[in-house]
Amino acid sequence: MPALASHRKERSRTAKTSPAVGLTTAAIAGVTLLSTQSANAAPTEPKPSIEEVQKKVDDLYRQAGTATEKYNKVKESTDEKRREVDELLDDAAKRTEKLNESRRALGNYAAAQYRTGAVTPTAALIFADSPQAYFDQTQLMDRMTDRQRTVIDDYETQRAAAAKQRAQATEKLDSLTLSQKALRTSKQVVQTKLAEARSLLSKLTAEEKARLAAIERQKQEEARRKAEAKAKAEAEARAKAEAARRQQEADKGTGTGTGTGTGTGTADGTYAAKADKVLAFARAQTGKPYVWGATGPSSYDCSGLTQAAWKAAGVDLPRTTWDQVKVGTRVETKDLLPGDLVFFYDDISHVGIYIGDGKMIHAPKPGANVREESIYYMPIYGSVRPA
Repeated sequence: MPALASHRKERSRTAKTSPAVGLTTAAIAGVTLLSTQSANAAPTEPKPSIEEVQKKVDDLYRQAGTATEKYNKVKESTDEKRREVDELLDDAAKRTEKLNESRRALGNYAAAQYRTGAVTPTAALIFADSPQAYFDQTQLMDRMTDRQRTVIDDYETQRAAAAKQRAQATEKLDSLTLSQKALRTSKQVVQTKLAEARSLLSKLTAEEKARLAAIERQKQEEARRKAEAKAKAEAEARAKAEAARRQQEADKGTGTGTGTGTGTGTADGTYAAKADKVLAFARAQTGKPYVWGATGPSSYDCSGLTQAAWKAAGVDLPRTTWDQVKVGTRVETKDLLPGDLVFFYDDISHVGIYIGDGKMIHAPKPGANVREESIYYMPIYGSVRPA
């Protein structure tokens, strides 16, 4: 029995451990594969800095402002086309009624001729494509009275006018349809830009929002210092003008006066009176929200506010910044007077009402209310004196 035991084959240890070796190999291969995939994957974009976010948000709001002015312009055109279409449709209805009256007059003559036995020609006349062409036949025209011919002429005139009116209405309706499509597109662009801005801001942490607010305060402080410098310059100009006025009065008293002048930084009484009304209206809107495309009375966009304010002074301004900048007289920033309109950015997408001392009242952007602010908060394009 021991001899048999000595010939028993020893169980292989390698066979026991082979599954573990297989698993280890597979795991290593998997790690290698993942490492290779990670190396080949596109690198994750670094998170933008707060300064970059602030610049991007400001740019999106500016783009939204530009898109808003485009929307305003298209809306103005669409409203005008709608009014034209309504007028044409009203005229077409009136033309149709006149045509029907002429047709009824022809029917009366047809009935009269039926009673006298001449039914066939006149009955044919009623259903003819061109009554005038039908009556051009000599034998029938000879039987017509002058009054009948007048009725036929009137019928032809009314029918031609009605056809022209229908053609014009169709053309205007096609144009209105295109304007409405453009209006929807402009609206979508504004909404998209604003949504992008809101999305960027929503991803900021509380700390990042605090840093963004600090950048905004720094920007406002810089604009405030520039406004104070302008206010000082304006005060000096007024003092100089007042001194010149007093000197002129003194010269008149001694008989050496040489003339009169308004001096720098002053306005004639008519403009000043209008400007007072403009500023009174604008100040009354302070605190009301900016809403793109709004013209009041509960909310405004930038050009909607300037249009409404000057309307309060009896001056009708166009709807958009691009048209408002063409009204009145261009003035330099150093010569600004209260009531003047100040335009911003190279694309003239924003406007405010100058109130003096380097400040304006304007409807800034979505999420903000009508407020006073330094004109140096944004890059100035130019200014105009509307009246």
